[in-house]
Amino acid sequence: MASRTRHAYSPISNPVTTAYGTARLMIRSMSCSVCLDSALDRAPVRSCATSLPAVKAGASAYAYVVRTTVAGVLLAAGEGSRFGRPKALVELNGQTLAERGVNLLRAGGAHPILVVAGAVPVELDGTDSVYNPAWRTGMGSSLRAALQALSAATDAGPTDEADTAAGAATDAGPTDEAATDAGPTDEAGADVGAVVVALADQPLVGAEAVARLIAAYRDGATVAVAAYGGQPRNPVLLAREHWAEVIATAAGDQGARTFLRSRPDLVTLVECGDTGRPDDIDTPADLARMAAATERA
Repeated sequence: MASRTRHAYSPISNPVTTAYGTARLMIRSMSCSVCLDSALDRAPVRSCATSLPAVKAGASAYAYVVRTTVAGVLLAAGEGSRFGRPKALVELNGQTLAERGVNLLRAGGAHPILVVAGAVPVELDGTDSVYNPAWRTGMGSSLRAALQALSAATDAGPTDEADTAAGAATDAGPTDEAATDAGPTDEAGADVGAVVVALADQPLVGAEAVARLIAAYRDGATVAVAAYGGQPRNPVLLAREHWAEVIATAAGDQGARTFLRSRPDLVTLVECGDTGRPDDIDTPADLARMAAATERA
């Protein structure tokens, strides 16, 4: 999968009047200082020359309005079959894994924060809880539920293309109604331009990883993936313009992986190896090792 490193560019922000009022659009001029082949297959990266399409009047301009708010999504719906109980409620050093995940996203700068629950209720102060009735099918359905909830919370709503893709995806996953009943308010979700997706069972990921992904988005990346020693892991940032495609392809336990593998030209790897570790807690033995590691730290 080809990917690209973070690129530096000079943004020029201009007010443009659209059907949605006066919006500030970002015209991007990239001056790239370094381009690397993919850490995965060494395929060449795409050219750094980037330009935005001409803005048209009416609804088509919606796609180009810059939204700087980045939401956080914590996937915490599983039953923890290998662990023996739902991992979202398992404690590590006095905090549940769900609490640690929410604190990670919040400290990294994400807002609002959605927690996708399923096997057990997970309701935490300062978060929006989204119930995924299809949680048994894997994290793909939880990711769909979160993106559908955020899409439904916007004043203007998703584009026709997003509606079509989301509708097709619900045959295999949760309905829009089920996913958004407890989702974010219109006010909370209206300005969200991207989401950072984290997993509840990776408690050693650092808040700085979230902050770096958000910085990459504000620097022009639309898909950013935290890397550790050059290897892509979690968390992952997905800009709104890609949600429809992610919803249409997320299935089973793949999450966004199918989308990421099919669109390597979009992926910006952000090195986070110095910020934490993406180790999974799958068994009680994993939890014991992490508890010992965090105590030593």
